[in-house]
Amino acid sequence: MAEIKEECGVFGIYDMDGNNVVPSIYYGLTSLQHRGQESCGLAVSNTEGEWGNIQFHKNLGLVSEVFKEDTIKKMQGDIGIGHVRYSTTGASVAENAQPLVLSYIKGTLALAHNGNLINTPQLKWELIQSGAIFHTTTDSEVIAFHIARARVHSKTVEEAILKTAKKLKGAYGLVIMSPRKLIGVRDPYGLKPLCLGKRGNSYILASESCALTAVGAEFIRDIEPGEIITISKDGLRSDKSLAKKTHAHCVFEYIYFARLDSVMDGVKVYDARIRGGKSLAKSYPVEADLVTGVPESGIPAAKGYSEESGIPFGFAFYKNSYIGRTFIKPTQQERESSVHLKLSVLESAVKGKRIVLVDDSIVRGTTIGNLIHMLKDAGAKEVHVRISSPPFKYPCYFGTDVPTGEQLIATSHSEEEICRMIGADSLGYMEIDYLEGMAGHLPLCKACFNGEYPMKIE
Repeated sequence: MAEIKEECGVFGIYDMDGNNVVPSIYYGLTSLQHRGQESCGLAVSNTEGEWGNIQFHKNLGLVSEVFKEDTIKKMQGDIGIGHVRYSTTGASVAENAQPLVLSYIKGTLALAHNGNLINTPQLKWELIQSGAIFHTTTDSEVIAFHIARARVHSKTVEEAILKTAKKLKGAYGLVIMSPRKLIGVRDPYGLKPLCLGKRGNSYILASESCALTAVGAEFIRDIEPGEIITISKDGLRSDKSLAKKTHAHCVFEYIYFARLDSVMDGVKVYDARIRGGKSLAKSYPVEADLVTGVPESGIPAAKGYSEESGIPFGFAFYKNSYIGRTFIKPTQQERESSVHLKLSVLESAVKGKRIVLVDDSIVRGTTIGNLIHMLKDAGAKEVHVRISSPPFKYPCYFGTDVPTGEQLIATSHSEEEICRMIGADSLGYMEIDYLEGMAGHLPLCKACFNGEYPMKIE
């Protein structure tokens, strides 16, 4: 129930036996739906056919809304890519849905992107100066146009991608479809995830391993930070020219973004969240009768808190699974009522009890405040809030929709003030020193908590 938004998800597949990959892309995107619910799309082609005959379909909405049965039946190809989107740059309109399909002097390419660049203005200006474009709206378009421009003077599409990637500054996980190749690119810091799987004679690239499971594929490995991997009839080829010694994996993949059943850079997401909850219990113990989580994001950490503290774990809320997407309402009153529409309190579970309420984050404080009010209205004696991330104090520039400092409650208020504002009896945040241990001792980007960005922000 976090107030931050998900990132995007990418998926790509190449079936060396020539089988139709459209159903696999559909199921892969469905498994990545948690990473973006605003729009989705897929693009496919036949490697043995006439290249340029790319079939693609994309629109606003969930995967099940955009891809009806008749649409799926009309599309066929043995190579393809897909995308689910939450907009971090560019408006939430159908024109900005991905994958991008671009025809240029040497052919056609399709591209899907997860992440956010911090040097987009400079990259746009370079394209405008060269006469390659007059106007673009998204980072993804800028990347695609730079690849197309570089391809004119490159022997291979991989060479063009490498030339482009050397110019990119920020976070990105890319899947790119060229005439007879599927290519994955991960940013040098490893901020965005990307992994490789195999099913029979098919190779798959995806943002998370859960998408591989969804299509019956075996997880092979994570794409390494700074790696470009090419999948073709000749097999797999890896280029690590972009690799850096310093990595900075996005901490919020382990706190919130990734699906519970995913494994990311060797870390099981479920286990990471359990560890986070246990750390909270060690740092902020309290006498209580019930530990509960805010569905769905706070539940694993709540389970960890319960295991460490010995306080029973239970459910305090019923989540309406049939409400679908709740769009932003025009008034504060309507925004608050949407919380009641999604969740209702199980009165018999909370009445007369001291509750430990666990969630993944507090951004503005509105949502958690409403939930505390609902619990106390249902008869809870006390509500002690525990948050499985440190206080948000700085904006994110790498594709996570953490707002500007002025909109972050922790930037201008102390923890004691926040506790009073949300109506909690006590408040405890994850200590920043525990984050590496939670995430399997990976090097992490924690900039939204400590302001220490892995690269210079201009």
